[in-house]
Amino acid sequence: MALDIVSIEHLPAGYAVHIALFRQVSNAAFLQQQLLSRNAEFEYAFVDASTILSRTQLLSSIFKAVIAASNKALKTPNVHSETVLSLSASNNIADAYRRFGISPSTQHLAVIKITCPPLVPQPDAIWSHLMTHVHGHPIEPTDMHFAALCDLPKVRKYYKLNGLGWLDAIKSQEQARAEMEKMILSAMALRGV
Repeated sequence: MALDIVSIEHLPAGYAVHIALFRQVSNAAFLQQQLLSRNAEFEYAFVDASTILSRTQLLSSIFKAVIAASNKALKTPNVHSETVLSLSASNNIADAYRRFGISPSTQHLAVIKITCPPLVPQPDAIWSHLMTHVHGHPIEPTDMHFAALCDLPKVRKYYKLNGLGWLDAIKSQEQARAEMEKMILSAMALRGV
């Protein structure tokens, strides 16, 4: 099973986070339509995996969304849509959905399911539902896989990291990614401040 049950420190008691990653998804339009029609069976955060540089970036957005939900400070309808918004460096909700959320052309998909009391997490049921409805190849949601699926030019554009000569001058791809990750996490954290 490629469904990762994640433990994030300092989350309020009772919250459970599940992450799955799919490549070569062929039914993104169907999945997006389920979200738009507010089908309760598809209450997930569907994130375009090509916009994710690292697992830490995704976990940061989840943490921020759960804290907003637990403080009753959501800017979007639920914790899952708040997760997508939390990836953005701007306050524009529609822009965040368009850039980071699922679209009909999405090829690689990160799926996040957050459960909170009184719901009891049921990983087997979540995984079964995803395997039935997401037509793609499941892979482990690791940094290595996120890096392989990431569209760096798109990420640099969305986080306004183009034209940074010092970043372009870094020879080590690993070091350049680490610097980009720091700037992305900072931009996400500063949104709305």
